[in-house]
Amino acid sequence: MQVKSRHHLRSDAVADLEESLEAGLGVSPDGDTYERVVFEDTDWEVVLIDGAPQVAYFDEEPFLTVRGANAYEPDRRLVTVDTGAISFVSDGADVMRPGIVEATDDISPDDLVVIAEETHGKILAVGRARVEGADMVGDEGKVIDSLHHVGDELFEFSG
Repeated sequence: MQVKSRHHLRSDAVADLEESLEAGLGVSPDGDTYERVVFEDTDWEVVLIDGAPQVAYFDEEPFLTVRGANAYEPDRRLVTVDTGAISFVSDGADVMRPGIVEATDDISPDDLVVIAEETHGKILAVGRARVEGADMVGDEGKVIDSLHHVGDELFEFSG
């Protein structure tokens, strides 16, 4: 991914970002430097916190990247998948009901969510929910559209 521009965030923008992540995910990033990176060949915009790509904008909404979610361990908007779903989710597949073992009740349709594996709790992907969290566990149907996953270009970007 080719960097188009990068600039440090002003303190008010940092405060807005931190408030948004606290409200949505229950996490409080605490970095010394916040730098916004825009790419030439993609719509992704990333915020580097102390040099690491921890936040990305999905449809202009700030949300943790897979790396950020593994660093800050959110307890909201969290979906957990079984071991059988790991390889699919890690390859960028949308998430189907049979692979989900649990989801937090604070998820509404169109919310951004983090997707973790059940054994170690590691975050594998970020997606957009199609249904309420309470309706995610079941026998059939796609319930999360994958947006970012382990191994994709955003994950590989090192700042």
